[in-house]
Amino acid sequence: MSIHTTDTNNRIAWIDLSSSDAAASRDFYSKLFGWEIEVTQDPQYGGYGMARQGGEDVAGIGPAQDPNAPTAWSLYFGSDDLDALGKKVTDAGGAVVMAPFDVGDQGRMAVFQDPTGAFFSGWQGQRMGTFRTGQPNTYGWAEVNARGIGDAVKFYSTVFGWHNHEQPMGDGVPPYNELHVGDDAVAGAWEMSPEIPADVPSYWQVYFKVDDVDDTFNRAVDLGASAMVPPSDYPGGRFAILVDPQGASFAVHQSAEG
Repeated sequence: MSIHTTDTNNRIAWIDLSSSDAAASRDFYSKLFGWEIEVTQDPQYGGYGMARQGGEDVAGIGPAQDPNAPTAWSLYFGSDDLDALGKKVTDAGGAVVMAPFDVGDQGRMAVFQDPTGAFFSGWQGQRMGTFRTGQPNTYGWAEVNARGIGDAVKFYSTVFGWHNHEQPMGDGVPPYNELHVGDDAVAGAWEMSPEIPADVPSYWQVYFKVDDVDDTFNRAVDLGASAMVPPSDYPGGRFAILVDPQGASFAVHQSAEG
């Protein structure tokens, strides 16, 4: 278990969902994960809702700012200098999609894109909520699915100082790239399946830790989600990938250690 409240520099500091129907998304995830979601009444935050578990923040859900944008989960990486981070991104072959800007009095954010096409955000501030993680029905893991995984690993290693540990996945399966800050695993990287249509860009996948993948998967489908990858075993645990009723992909996982 980890609760990110202080040291988020070069680590995942927050997740949120930008939705074409924020009210429906809040209903889906509150029923699936038992989250309590409070929508801020301050108009400068555009109807952003804070999801909580046990009184601590676990994620944000808000309306998409661009009506043409797909519903999607976003990852925020902590930084103590977003302007410097933007230069690192461009120097490493990525792009600044949205230059750093203030988010009320909470902090600053920016949106970037890596050289393989995956979007991610940066966050600079005291914190982005309390960000309770690593417990059932909270954020558990993230991995970038990229075409040209070597380029993605090199990019994130250069920008965030991560180092790669290759994890064996069994006969005939390429090793899994586990990215670390010091001794801490912070994210994964995986070559995108050739079965995914060519027009789908590289992307970051958010995983939620659950007690029972099969039960969560079945309840998600009952609530209107569709399956991308049904419950499956992997070395060390079990996972499934779904698409929520508004079109955002998300994954659930459980480890063999619990």
